Amino acid sequence: MQFRDLVSRSRSCRRFDAEVPVGEEAVGNLVEIACCLPSARNLQPLRYIALTARAECDALFPLLGWAGYLEEWPGPEEGERPTAYLVMLNDTSIAEDSSCDSGIAAGAILLGATAAGYGGCIVGSVQKDALRRQLRIPRQYEVLMVIALGKPAETIVIDRIGEGESIRYYRDRNDIHHVPKREAADLLLRFH
Repeated sequence: MQFRDLVSRSRSCRRFDAEVPVGEEAVGNLVEIACCLPSARNLQPLRYIALTARAECDALFPLLGWAGYLEEWPGPEEGERPTAYLVMLNDTSIAEDSSCDSGIAAGAILLGATAAGYGGCIVGSVQKDALRRQLRIPRQYEVLMVIALGKPAETIVIDRIGEGESIRYYRDRNDIHHVPKREAADLLLRFH
């Protein structure tokens, strides 16, 4: 698969086939990808908690918010929920903040998941204090985000938009998830 195709297929997936597990080995492979990535000052402060057991995933699910623009949608239904999660943490004993590392890692993990036939969603709407208590995360670790993983069970398409058009993603009457993306020409600026 060409890199551009991989990037185009790597969408925020929010509905999964709950019958297809993402095992510990697959999640471990995604963390191995993260180990090779650039890191600000090469401090490598990111740490991960992998959840692959159904009971762990079920317990984490209520602590997540799923799609801000889909206000009427409470999130994936039973049978559509992720079969694995990676909780991304910053070890504050190494670095006060994760700088750009968290974004680099999250993007690469999603690309790795897509290449392996899975899908994922970076979830920033997390009840962090409840998650900390539930997983008994020591205070030195800052909860950054949760990456939901599973076998995609939805159709997601990119719609090209022009300057000034809405960027709000939506689902059409056929339940296809549309993600508006600006054209490259609208992103490239020139000041001279």
